[in-house]
Amino acid sequence: MDAQAHNQRDRRIDGLGDLRVLPDEILCSILERLTPRDAARVACVSSVMYILSNEEPLWMTLCLQRASGFLEYKGSWKKTALHNENLPDKYKEGHGRPLHFDGFNSLFLYRRLYRCNTTLDTFYTEGGNVERIKDISLKDFYNEYDVKKPVMLTGLADTWPARHKWTTDQLLLNYGDVAFKISQRSSRKISMKFKDYVSYMKVQHDEEPLYIFDEKFGEHAPSLLKDYCVPHLFQEDFFDILDIEKRPSYRWLIIGPQRSGASWHVDPALTSAWNTLLSGRKRWALYPPGKVPLGVTVHVNEEDGDVNIETPSSLQWWLDFYPLLAEEDKPIECTQLPGETIYVPSGWWHCILNLETTIAVTQNFVNSNNFEFVCLDMAPGYRHKGVCRVGLLALEEDVYENGIQDMSCNEENLSYSDLSRKEKRPKTLKDVDNLCFESELSAVARSYNLWKGGFSYDINFLSMFLDKDRDHYSSEWSSGNTIGQRELREWLSKLWIQKPEMRELIWKGACIALNADMWLECLSKICAFNNLPLPTDDERLPVGSGSNPVYLVGNYVVKIFVEGGLEACLYCLGTELQFNSLLLEANSSIRKHIPSVMASGVVYLEDGSYTNLSWDGKGVPSVISKTNIITEKCNVDGFAFGVWGKKLLEYRNAGIPVDGSISLACNSSIWPYVITKRCEGNMFADLRDSLSREDTTNLASFLGEQLRHLHLLPHPPLNNSFISDIEHEISWSEENVCISNVNCKSNNAAEWGIFSRILTKKRKDVSSRLTKWGDPIPSKLIEKLEEYIPSDLSKLLNINENFSSGASKPCCWIHTDIMDDNIYMEPSLVCSTSSGNTGDAAQVDNGLLSDHDGVKSWCPSYILDFSDLSIGDPIFDLIPIYLDVFRGDSYLLKKFLESYKLPFPCNISKCELKEGGQKFGRLSYAAMCYCILHDDNVLGAIFGIWEELRSSESWEEVEMTVWGELNNYKGFL
Repeated sequence: MDAQAHNQRDRRIDGLGDLRVLPDEILCSILERLTPRDAARVACVSSVMYILSNEEPLWMTLCLQRASGFLEYKGSWKKTALHNENLPDKYKEGHGRPLHFDGFNSLFLYRRLYRCNTTLDTFYTEGGNVERIKDISLKDFYNEYDVKKPVMLTGLADTWPARHKWTTDQLLLNYGDVAFKISQRSSRKISMKFKDYVSYMKVQHDEEPLYIFDEKFGEHAPSLLKDYCVPHLFQEDFFDILDIEKRPSYRWLIIGPQRSGASWHVDPALTSAWNTLLSGRKRWALYPPGKVPLGVTVHVNEEDGDVNIETPSSLQWWLDFYPLLAEEDKPIECTQLPGETIYVPSGWWHCILNLETTIAVTQNFVNSNNFEFVCLDMAPGYRHKGVCRVGLLALEEDVYENGIQDMSCNEENLSYSDLSRKEKRPKTLKDVDNLCFESELSAVARSYNLWKGGFSYDINFLSMFLDKDRDHYSSEWSSGNTIGQRELREWLSKLWIQKPEMRELIWKGACIALNADMWLECLSKICAFNNLPLPTDDERLPVGSGSNPVYLVGNYVVKIFVEGGLEACLYCLGTELQFNSLLLEANSSIRKHIPSVMASGVVYLEDGSYTNLSWDGKGVPSVISKTNIITEKCNVDGFAFGVWGKKLLEYRNAGIPVDGSISLACNSSIWPYVITKRCEGNMFADLRDSLSREDTTNLASFLGEQLRHLHLLPHPPLNNSFISDIEHEISWSEENVCISNVNCKSNNAAEWGIFSRILTKKRKDVSSRLTKWGDPIPSKLIEKLEEYIPSDLSKLLNINENFSSGASKPCCWIHTDIMDDNIYMEPSLVCSTSSGNTGDAAQVDNGLLSDHDGVKSWCPSYILDFSDLSIGDPIFDLIPIYLDVFRGDSYLLKKFLESYKLPFPCNISKCELKEGGQKFGRLSYAAMCYCILHDDNVLGAIFGIWEELRSSESWEEVEMTVWGELNNYKGFL
């Protein structure tokens, strides 16, 4: 045998040629980047390529990279992948026996083959070192375990129907045709019918088998929710105050075969979790906060604080890394048995390996003990996120030393020089060896409870590493956060109103996440300067979910502008003040539905104290004239930061890549503000679910009438000097457009020209922006953007090369942001259905009504927040109204249009419309293009409302489903 083996030729040399210098791991990684068809072709190149290209793990990767929607396993991953390629049947099934070759050995392939076929009978461990308890009171749980250490709880699920109903056979019988979401290493969402998944489990030999990890199982199979209940120890959950569509994912059905599981991770938002096992056995490994497991790398993005983790599979970690650990470095571990519930505290690393087919349910929660940590995780910046996951070694050396000094300044006999590291501490940790702190840290350990290289969370300690120069309102938001900025602000605001007994705790969390204490100090100075009452304890938290701090103080509303940086804030306030000045001159009935401006100004921080200046929007405040944002054209009388200057800023900012400069949101110590009269009644957002159909119909008519008044208001003219500024600043000549005769052609044409060129700049990065937003926007539609949206958006408005416009009316004021939190309603005994007249509205106390159950009717009264005012196409105003206020209800859109009555700009001549009926003549087409080019994720809302459109084959299908009603509107002909 030895002689025969010696005489075998090495196939690697002839089979790979120059590629033989690459290790097999790299070769397999390269093959994973091919298409399934190309991988099949590569298999024909040589015997070695045949071997490498027929590995099941390769075909599993190739299949899952391209799969989306429903998946049906065909017995092997190669057959499944080729089936999904829609190949003729003769190419799907292999003919003849698989080929076998001698003379080729691969340790990498052997180890992978071993992991794919190993059984885990020997992985069971008796007991473990996770404490097991039964019948613990809520008080004892809070005192001994909550946010402190994991514990295995028995008896909590003894009375659940799921204890006997959640077996593979029973679930197959009851839910065989129900599709559940499948977890796998891909950004694509994949589902399988349960009967298909069970068939897959029985025949698969995967290293990382697919497993069901479905956060929507309650929607897919509602009866499953009746089979279990949240244990009494975990029923406090602050996230349940949010509407179901706004709260982050929190509960999962988990089903997986042997070898499946969850690799090392920390639960999202530093929430705590409980996991109850109904069938099978799971092996758990856990490390305390800051103790990164061997083989795991943590990356923290310095721009937005997003945290990414590189980790081996759970099976690979137990096979390859666990044996390398010294006894003192091994994790806390145990085997979970059916009926047991494990509690995982905030910030704890954990890894799970299914030893056999398991069925479990898990939920994450926020309670009074981990609330501040959740707020911390959502705060802007990155240092604190690194410390939360990898401890002090996430810090640079000087920051580490300063942190130790600040934390331990009262400790005696502690040598700081002894504590210092010689090497620079990276923000990402790659090796568990670096996680062993020196023995000299024992004194510091008493400050924050070091344990086996990690530490239990102390909010005061962790808060030291917050970036005080970044505030929640103006900083980039981490894509890894479990909820968006608006949802977080709404969450804190709702908690503040509905849980008054917990306001001190909520205030602490708001100071961490929102810089609430800093804004409160700023607010107090504004109130004192303008002779307003100082905010009470109940009024110290911003209200609503907007992008700027807004406060209710007595009979007033104070709004501090922070979004987008100082220049953007000045234009927002300047435009609003300019609008109000024109509104006072006009005899329009919309005035009584817009809150009156009582005062406005600029507050700034100088030498540690706040200073106020009054500003009515005219001229340039002295503190602003000293900044570098002022150009010569601003040094004029009138509204230096008016709407046309804002349009120039919009042009400059349009088309900036999604990963581009962050300077637009740079921080400042100067903040414009406005004070308005406080409205009576309630926000529509708070009333939506309690309103009758008649109320919402009245609202639609009211909005149509008020938008008609708004769109008829005169706006500042675009004069010749300003056209010169445009030519100079945005270099129109580079676009081969002559503007020298703009004024003599038509001022309307110039306005539409600015509008269309802003859209054209936004179009340049639209694909990357939509790709970043991702699900639920279908990727196949993103690929078809070029053929749907014209490259020159002037065509959308029928602007010809001589810069004349075919639009039938001039641009107009547009609000751009009429959403459910910018509409107020009052209780009323009588409310006109035709005009939304509020003359008979019952008088109520100022402020939000916390109890409106007894009110039989609500009448719209005010439209709020005109800081996003712009000049443009009135169709733009339909987007937030139809999608956010009406939630896609075409009946309400029709009622709105019946009340609106104005013609929309005609984007194509009547002759062309009659002859061809081209897409440029459809109002629905203009509206759809505006949605695609919108700065906000409007498409996410569209595909959230009309879920069936996620399988659309064309943008035209989406357009007609969403905006088709517009084409029935006769006002534009």
